[in-house]
Amino acid sequence: MISPERCSCIVSASLVKEVQVNPAAESQRDGSWGCSGLLLHPRRRLVLCHGQTFFPFLRRPKRNLGRRPFLLPGAFHSDLQIQVQFPGTSSSTQPELAMSLASNDTGALNSESEPRNLDCRPRLSSLTPGQAKAKRSSPAEMLMVFSCQEFGDIFRTLFSKSDKWYFYSEDKNQEVHGEPLDLAWFALLWCPGWVDGGSVCGEEALRYVRSESLSKGQPLFSCASPFASFCSEIFMNTLSQGIVSNLAGERNALILTDARCLPGTEGGGVYIRSQHLYYLAGLIVAPLCWKANDWVGLTLVCSITCILETMRRILNGFEIFGPPTLTAPGSHRLTRLLGTAALLESNRVWGSGVIVSPRLIITCRHVLDRAPSVRVKIQSDSNSCLALKGRVVFATKETSPYDVAVVELDEDLSSIEIPTIASDFKTGEDVYVIGYGVFGRACGPSVTAGILSAVITMEERPVMLQTTCAVHAGASGGPVFSTSGGELLGIISSNARNNNGGATYPHLNFSLPITVLWPVLSAYNQTRDVAVFEGLNRGSKHLRALWRLQGSTSVPQRSKL
Repeated sequence: MISPERCSCIVSASLVKEVQVNPAAESQRDGSWGCSGLLLHPRRRLVLCHGQTFFPFLRRPKRNLGRRPFLLPGAFHSDLQIQVQFPGTSSSTQPELAMSLASNDTGALNSESEPRNLDCRPRLSSLTPGQAKAKRSSPAEMLMVFSCQEFGDIFRTLFSKSDKWYFYSEDKNQEVHGEPLDLAWFALLWCPGWVDGGSVCGEEALRYVRSESLSKGQPLFSCASPFASFCSEIFMNTLSQGIVSNLAGERNALILTDARCLPGTEGGGVYIRSQHLYYLAGLIVAPLCWKANDWVGLTLVCSITCILETMRRILNGFEIFGPPTLTAPGSHRLTRLLGTAALLESNRVWGSGVIVSPRLIITCRHVLDRAPSVRVKIQSDSNSCLALKGRVVFATKETSPYDVAVVELDEDLSSIEIPTIASDFKTGEDVYVIGYGVFGRACGPSVTAGILSAVITMEERPVMLQTTCAVHAGASGGPVFSTSGGELLGIISSNARNNNGGATYPHLNFSLPITVLWPVLSAYNQTRDVAVFEGLNRGSKHLRALWRLQGSTSVPQRSKL
């Protein structure tokens, strides 16, 4: 495949007549829109990007949009102008093939209609050899805007309105509150002015990875352009690294990653690298999202497998992309660690916990809502699920510096491997956080990656760990593991929140070191005497202030997770 930097681009759309007749109209209507995109097929000059960019230019309101599998150019304003900006090209004089889609009067088909108005015949580029010179920016033609049904279906299941999800959109009239209509749409463009020589034009199609073979924890990175066409000299083709945090839907249509992306990266590619080869895994659909007014800090991605299959269905099986799909190279497996994270439910509250012995689970006190019993579910990456019951044998008092509870199961967990307990901590080491944040009970635990950014000590003993992993409501009580050895470092307790502005910071969070808990847990395993936990209720005034994120001169403010 072409390197991600070579095939990434910026797509912008505007109404050409408005800009020419009245230059101020663009600022009045915010009439220019942009997103990231990628070059699917160099020889055919096909560009794929997010469809949301074009919805401000629909001729009619977006009524019944979910019933239509795709829209043709006739559905959009006749004066729509599309520009594609590439990072840099060289010259070529060879005319190439492109896809042609004929438009009907309405510019759209009903879901019951047959796509007989699609003309899949190749045509020659209209560029003459003299015109086919390298350009940083080139006009493009819309072939179609289409909806990925598999992504839309799983989106409806996971992102309910009751959870108050909100997804960023520059168009305030298109803000998405729990509805997938905009997020599930993509656009296929033809860019006749794009030319490149050498091996790039020799590429028949991109390499992509089958989403079914992806696994949680697998390293990936994105290549896209924050803020789209704004200051592209600086922001074009910005890379961000992360891991597969979660997968959901048929053929893993929905991918969640902790790679940090920004507005304008919609339509940009997410890739997996193996042996110097790049494999496209999906397209960014929502770089920023909030749940109940809390910033989630994760990026929503649609599987490229599902996008390409949707295109094949619309084109009646016409094969654009040539080579067969590839399975994911070097899948990273977290099955053993995922199986140690538990979902705990009590009353109407739920959260995470970690198994530390065949019968003991530790979690945060606030997860249990003062309930004497708890329902426990354990789900591994293989989607096998255990449902158990447990009782709360100990929970720290409100005055304790530590937010901890211990749950004892009614039966032993013989099939779960107990994690190795860490004895020390190394600032800067790579770590995982596993928990039931974001999707909660819907599709198993999510995993995010980061580093152990700080170890806070008191009297030369670790009393708090700080990581850069993205964590959210529902992750409380979940485990923090070292990436290298898989050792249990601690449990997530809280993250930082600006009480004045109401903002949460998912990448700044605090964990209770396992070295604080393990001595009393070991004692309880031997004696079954709950009195051994009472030491967790005692602590200095300074330690209590520390865990409430209050310095000696701070105005008291509570953190939230």
